[in-house]
Amino acid sequence: MILLNLNDIMETIQMIQEENLDIRTITMGISLLDCCDSDIHRSCEKIYDKICRRAEKLVSTGEAIEKKYGIPIINKRISVTPIAMVLAASGGNPVEYALTLEKAARTCGVNFIGGYSALVQKGFAAGDEALIRSIPEALTVTDHLCSSVNIGSTRSGINMDAVKLMGQIVRRTAELTADRSCIGAAKLVVFCNAVEDNPFMAGAFHGPGEPDCVINVGVSGPGVVRAALQKLPKEANLTQVADLIKRTAFKITRMGQLVGAEASQMLDVPFGIVDLSLAPTPAVGDSVAHILEEMGLDLCGAHGTTAALALLNDAVKKGGVMASSHVGGLSGAFIPVSEDAGMIDAARCGNLTIEKLEAMTAVCSVGLDMIVIPGDTTAEVISAIIADEAAIGMVNSKTTAVRVIPAIGRQVGDELEFGGLLGSGPVMKLNTTSPQVFIHRGGRIPAPLQSLKN
Repeated sequence: MILLNLNDIMETIQMIQEENLDIRTITMGISLLDCCDSDIHRSCEKIYDKICRRAEKLVSTGEAIEKKYGIPIINKRISVTPIAMVLAASGGNPVEYALTLEKAARTCGVNFIGGYSALVQKGFAAGDEALIRSIPEALTVTDHLCSSVNIGSTRSGINMDAVKLMGQIVRRTAELTADRSCIGAAKLVVFCNAVEDNPFMAGAFHGPGEPDCVINVGVSGPGVVRAALQKLPKEANLTQVADLIKRTAFKITRMGQLVGAEASQMLDVPFGIVDLSLAPTPAVGDSVAHILEEMGLDLCGAHGTTAALALLNDAVKKGGVMASSHVGGLSGAFIPVSEDAGMIDAARCGNLTIEKLEAMTAVCSVGLDMIVIPGDTTAEVISAIIADEAAIGMVNSKTTAVRVIPAIGRQVGDELEFGGLLGSGPVMKLNTTSPQVFIHRGGRIPAPLQSLKN
């Protein structure tokens, strides 16, 4: 284990008040494989009992650590085994599992619970399609539940039958929650190369290769990085910029390591990973876009944005990896439009387009995230967006994701307000040329040559 110098850590506490430094989440991953039962009602009872037993003290532990070190821990969350795996044993109505997870989340007092998920990158196993088709209803009748579906991987290719289905599911989920700013779609993410130890929502699930229970930590701190760059002379070259970001990421990650180790000890649960991702918020001064602008861009979305983001992502990883015993999750820089004040401004004025965002996803931590699209966008166009993003992830052996929100009844120029960390976002213009024939072909896009690494 890396030794932590508490004096050095406390030097960073001043960043909390001035630069929005925080621990974005401590997420407890819980395996539900031992809760499988041929009787769905019995299975739900086991799930509720296990989650409540394991996570009973999660929130109070996070609050105790906040008080002890003065470090804000914004979210306390739970991730569970992909529910489609449990459903395969029991059958029945998957929404019963959704309601059980919602009840457990409320009992434990956590902000979100993730894992209403299916892994279908190579095809549909027992339980997968039933769970996916239940997602719109499940996200309508719950408040804390998050859902994800992995439709592709570098090893497997892209399951285009699942891509076609997910376009329909995203749209239907938005329709059912249209009276609540289409919030259901904001809690649903479609992955390629999903990771098993991601602590961030909406994509967190507890992978089958994980231990029975584990604590994972997600750090943040875009404001800290931007503040450091503000102090750097404008004539400093980009090598100096990268070095400064690395040193700053190291300081931020040490706090994540401290919180994770402390929570692990207090809860008597193994410490998993620190996710290094810079997770922005709508708060002023807590924006990844503003970091890119501090590097020298007039406005995020200008030519050069992708290169600047690549530098940032690489430097964050290089600096953070030296500060933690185990780094995992997604790790890098998130670019969720509605959750980032700078991204919101750039999208509002039209400088940041969805095409530019797609290019940026080739070098960022995840993908097209929290993007509001016109309410009349067809399911086929949504599926095509998912397919394009999955192709970037598949070919580049990286995680990519799509979380788009069709703003039912609204058009380009309107806005959706989600509140809290989810923020608000302008409805962005899409290319609506039909991809219908391509999407309806179905089948699988074969895995690329780089998958043959054995």
